[in-house]
Amino acid sequence: MGIVHEVSVAAGQALGIKAGAEKLASHRMSQGLPATIEVRSVAFEPGVPLPISCTIDGVGAPPPLSFAGVPDGTQSLVVLCEDPDAPQLEPFVHWVVYGIPNTASAVDAQTQHDYRIGQNSKAEPGYTPAAPPPGHGLHHYHFQVFALDVTLELAAGAKREELFDTMTGHVLAWGEIVGTDERE
Repeated sequence: MGIVHEVSVAAGQALGIKAGAEKLASHRMSQGLPATIEVRSVAFEPGVPLPISCTIDGVGAPPPLSFAGVPDGTQSLVVLCEDPDAPQLEPFVHWVVYGIPNTASAVDAQTQHDYRIGQNSKAEPGYTPAAPPPGHGLHHYHFQVFALDVTLELAAGAKREELFDTMTGHVLAWGEIVGTDERE
């Protein structure tokens, strides 16, 4: 996957390709619902740079997230981090965690292992740290939380599209926090 990914990034940069925010999970899965789940992180404020610990230049750990305002009727939660500024046709998937019970109010590097972890865009389980191509400009990392009216029957290691297929029609609410990163 390494060389194929590097070639696609180089081609995307050369052609000026970006996936765009309209391809984020929140746009595809929210069914027009406004964001009502409050998503926070003690690691960063909305709209500001991610801490170095969450990037390729640090330890590469996912930021701790907390969420509130999960509606009644929620059976499970999904956390998905995507970068729509990546030089490719679809957002770069950094983190997929699902099978989170409706009683949970947070997820982080340690608690993610209590749930099911899906594949990131590098076809690996777990968090891929922020690493925008040098000189590509500011990238936005959308940490999205979805409340579902079902418990997903997916094994660990699901891909983004598999997740979408099982989430479709089951999103009760969603919310996000966005962090940024840029490399020169």
